[in-house]
Amino acid sequence: MARQKVTVVGAGNVGATCAHWIVSKELADVVLVDIVEGVPQGKALDLLEAAPVMKFDVNVVGATSYEATADSDVVVITAGVPRKKDPVTGKFPSRDELVKTNQKIVGEVARQVARYSPNTIIIIVSNPLDAMCHVALKESGFPSERVIGQAGALDTARYKTFIAQELGVSVRDVHGIVLGGHGDTMVPLPRHTSVAGIPVRELMAEDKLQAIIQRTRNGGGEIVGLIGVSAWYAPSAGTVEMVEAVLRDQKRVIPSAVLLNGEYGYNGLYIGVPAVLGAKGIEKVITMDLNDEEKTMLDVSAKAVQDVVNILGY
Repeated sequence: MARQKVTVVGAGNVGATCAHWIVSKELADVVLVDIVEGVPQGKALDLLEAAPVMKFDVNVVGATSYEATADSDVVVITAGVPRKKDPVTGKFPSRDELVKTNQKIVGEVARQVARYSPNTIIIIVSNPLDAMCHVALKESGFPSERVIGQAGALDTARYKTFIAQELGVSVRDVHGIVLGGHGDTMVPLPRHTSVAGIPVRELMAEDKLQAIIQRTRNGGGEIVGLIGVSAWYAPSAGTVEMVEAVLRDQKRVIPSAVLLNGEYGYNGLYIGVPAVLGAKGIEKVITMDLNDEEKTMLDVSAKAVQDVVNILGY
């Protein structure tokens, strides 16, 4: 049987690291696409040359056109202008300020993807994440279950990391979830957070927990502030977790940006919620029973997402 194929669009830090994780797990052959001639070819060749040492038997190619991507099983879109410090002012653009520029980039990518891989599943990583899902949905013409945003997997990973660090326990035993839009209004849920089944509030003072929640919300900005560009290891790891769930039909429950149709009281809006990921993409949206405080926070997050989506002009 032929190996599965994953296309990663954008050969920057996130895209190249996605390719790295995918081949190291031998999930699929990888096509790395970028508009800068030589960059995807060079990074793909470099990664391929690691195969004899790391013992992975998959192929990696780089391209600046989409012919090589034909019939991909999954396409990861990381392309776009990243959050980057202005060398003159020293300020960072907000995610929302990137929306119009990245709308053009992601829109063109989505059209090319739909042309060459009409049956693929798209995973969006480009920012502003939730809005770019709307762009890919419209420009690809795909059903919404095949256009998914990667945000919750990353935000939840950061949340779990900080809890594990604070408590001095293994990250494997920390269970929790983060809902909402990808940004400052995301909604970590401490009521649904536990360590090996023990509610987190039995293990940690409330002020410590609230500080972790705030750090999680600012997680992307913290990285940008330290190194001047957006993170890539954790975002790509969260993305590849989703890729693996689709390729291997794992039915994983992963918080993902999905188009809601009445769930949680929202219609026609991409919001991060727990969803079952398998071979068909989003196979089920899980509706949690939120209390008034949690629902209020989710409403604030949904409004923030809607405000950005409105900029798109759809």
